[in-house]
Amino acid sequence: MLQNRNEILLVTTGGTIDGHLSPLAGKSGRRSRIPPLVRGRLRVRANVAVKELMAKDSRAMSEGDLEAIAKCCRECRQGRVVVTHGTYGMERAARHLAGKKIGKTIVLTGAHVPLGKTGDAEFNLGSALMAARLLPRGVWVVTQGEVFAALNVTKNLKSGFFQKRR
Repeated sequence: MLQNRNEILLVTTGGTIDGHLSPLAGKSGRRSRIPPLVRGRLRVRANVAVKELMAKDSRAMSEGDLEAIAKCCRECRQGRVVVTHGTYGMERAARHLAGKKIGKTIVLTGAHVPLGKTGDAEFNLGSALMAARLLPRGVWVVTQGEVFAALNVTKNLKSGFFQKRR
């Protein structure tokens, strides 16, 4: 089946990119800041549907949460999915999704500075949306201007940057 490059599902799960900074916060109950940004200031021309799946710090995500993300990716009608996620748990989530062999283009992204502040959030989100339109099927991590295959990425906790696994 040919994937429509203009149809993307954006799944929000929390993390710093969306202002979820505390692992103790769990579900905050507030709405994601991402949908209005995509529909407004970013001026994305692709047809982006948004699913606010959860609002958690990635350090507090359970296996059940990862399964919920996988289920959402698998069951959506779109062949291209961007998942916003906390950077501390992004490597784990990418590996989890890759192991599910969903057969779609899935791009995970996050940020070190929340949306609305000077930092990397808008750049990473825009990069992930573009990457989802261009990359082949598989699971990818897109951050800081780079693309990493899910099984070949790690976060360097000293530098804060993602890098290829050695």
